[in-house]
Amino acid sequence: MTSCVTTPTSLLPCSPLRRISPLHPSRFLTSPFPRRCISQRGFSCHVALTSDASSSDTSEEEAEMVAKVGKKVRVKVPLKVYHVMKIPNLDLCGLEGVIKQYVGLWKGKRISANFPFKVEFFVPVDGQDKPVKVLAHLREDEFEYVE
Repeated sequence: MTSCVTTPTSLLPCSPLRRISPLHPSRFLTSPFPRRCISQRGFSCHVALTSDASSSDTSEEEAEMVAKVGKKVRVKVPLKVYHVMKIPNLDLCGLEGVIKQYVGLWKGKRISANFPFKVEFFVPVDGQDKPVKVLAHLREDEFEYVE
């Protein structure tokens, strides 16, 4: 006849309601929210090896957007920018510029850019002979293409 020897859970240091105090090892801490033992805690590290978009879709989109880089555009919505120090409260509505970069794709992968088109404007300023270069990120529905 074999007998199983079991240790009561109240005596185990990793039991749900009894933990050893870090300041006083002879005292036990009781808590209604049990902490797991260090040996029971764990974490997993997952690495994405593939993207959601297929490579053919990404390359088609990239080719389409690269074709738009360098085209002249005009802002068609009232849009104010505040990041230009020489022209505070600059309204871009009606200004013409050139698309410099499409930032929706980075290293062949799609990223979630809210304003994916980087557009460059040259704005004349009183008292300066050279216009100020202004870069702004815009959505495609905020501008129209100019031939």
